[in-house]
Amino acid sequence: MLRLNDNFSQLFLRFPELGPVMALTRNQYCVHERKGTFANIQFDSPHVGLVTGPDIDLRMFVRQWASAFGVFNDTAAGFKSSIQIFDHQGNAIIKIYLTENSNEEAFETIVRDFALPQQTNQLFLQPPPPPHPYKDQDVDIDQFQKEWSQLKDTHDFFPLLKRHNVSRLHAMKIAGPYARLIDNDIVVQMLKAASAGNWEIMVFTGNIGNIQIHTGKVKNIVAIPEWINVMDPAFNLHLRLDGIATSWAVKKPTADGDVHSLELFDKDGELIVQFFGKRKPGISELKVWSDYVEGLLA
Repeated sequence: MLRLNDNFSQLFLRFPELGPVMALTRNQYCVHERKGTFANIQFDSPHVGLVTGPDIDLRMFVRQWASAFGVFNDTAAGFKSSIQIFDHQGNAIIKIYLTENSNEEAFETIVRDFALPQQTNQLFLQPPPPPHPYKDQDVDIDQFQKEWSQLKDTHDFFPLLKRHNVSRLHAMKIAGPYARLIDNDIVVQMLKAASAGNWEIMVFTGNIGNIQIHTGKVKNIVAIPEWINVMDPAFNLHLRLDGIATSWAVKKPTADGDVHSLELFDKDGELIVQFFGKRKPGISELKVWSDYVEGLLA
């Protein structure tokens, strides 16, 4: 294992050299694994990066990143060749694993190129930042719902929360006709329906430093005690059902029509995972998905 420098943008720009890999992003209750090659990598801002390839799709919040490691394959120790990024508290942000078709020579070259000249096993971890002081109880609900109804793009949702200084979970509670509390087991029913109907959906899983997105079909749905899993060749999802505190059917207006989602939260009000129907800017979402979520909202 080698500690890498913190030139994260330049490190990621080298990832297409690796060929096919597996990107893993997780939080406490959900693991999202997507195989493919890196493409269309952008770091137009020092704090935000994008990967928008057809396989691997990421939204990266680089200011939360603290350390990177190149890990070499060691069967005895249980290590697999990978590049792993961690935050200031030592939590994993994203891990990029080599697959049987990866370019191992490129991996070794990249790790050597970015390795710190002075290796150390010391980590200077920071305490977690204090929680943001939301003003959930002071929100003008009528004004909030009015502004929600005037959204033009899904990317306008975060600025809406910020303007009202409201947490995402409380926003669900005061959204009126735009969000409805649903049973937590609906996510299992939805995945099985998506599999049976060949729906192309979008699955967003993230943490403080990265959001990873899968777009496509989900076919092999595997239920085991306390977990629901997607076990497809290019995409795996592992969702811990007992970590879900609340589930919501959500609708957001956009210039291209309403966008519908299922959004799952944990006991601390943190977002675990979001599900959308496949869509692109200028193209309406999958109609069977719209109908499904509208049924839940009704």
